[in-house]
Amino acid sequence: MTTQTEPEALYEIKDGIAYITMNRPEKLNAIDPAMRQLLWDAFQDVKHNPAVRCAIVTGRGRAFSTGHDLVAMANDRANEGPSTGDLYVEQSKIWKPIISAINGICLAQGCGIALGSDLRIASTEARFGWPQAKRGISSVSGPALLSQVVPRNIAFEFLFTGEFVNAQKALELMLVNYVVAPEEVLPRAEEMARQITANAPLSLAAIKEASIKGAEMGLEERVAFAQNKRDEVLQTEDAQEGVRAFAEKRAPVWQGR
Repeated sequence: MTTQTEPEALYEIKDGIAYITMNRPEKLNAIDPAMRQLLWDAFQDVKHNPAVRCAIVTGRGRAFSTGHDLVAMANDRANEGPSTGDLYVEQSKIWKPIISAINGICLAQGCGIALGSDLRIASTEARFGWPQAKRGISSVSGPALLSQVVPRNIAFEFLFTGEFVNAQKALELMLVNYVVAPEEVLPRAEEMARQITANAPLSLAAIKEASIKGAEMGLEERVAFAQNKRDEVLQTEDAQEGVRAFAEKRAPVWQGR
């Protein structure tokens, strides 16, 4: 008789919000090939499913994620399927808001998934770090993401020392948007998600795409691209609905077209 176990990542959609939960609490949500594949599949659904307006990523138990499963790294099948780097890139191509609800320890590749999100809510018990250099390995999320979010000298302090910082320090460094009590992490993320999903999905998509793609452009090209996205949205039914709703003093009903 085999024992039925839960998948290593859980996925559900409620009221337009997709919930992605890393689900290896006994391993502090360390990321192995099976979890990477489940996360990849979840991000694909967030990207393509019109029923999803916003996503929340979190972890089960006392960790968000401690990053790559070092035991799995020793396995010759450890590199099967999408890599964590693939996950970071895919997150950056999803034109829907993604919130990380960081419920606890957040290290290495776990930090990469958090930094790949657009907004971050952290527990007062969260700790952040990139300890790879202490293990004789290098980092992808540190050089590729962290050094783009904080000044390089701050990123190098994380990456060179491998030391952790607490949630309050992460807030000071603007790695997270808010720090709340542990029991408030998911409710605060849900509150923010509801505020987001009350707004026009095509507007949100245009804002995110113009921001991310524009970061690689010069000012003139960046402004032109943002103006083009704005003009596209102005031609949509949702834009007309937004104006009507404002004039009629009622809540708009968005159709995503």
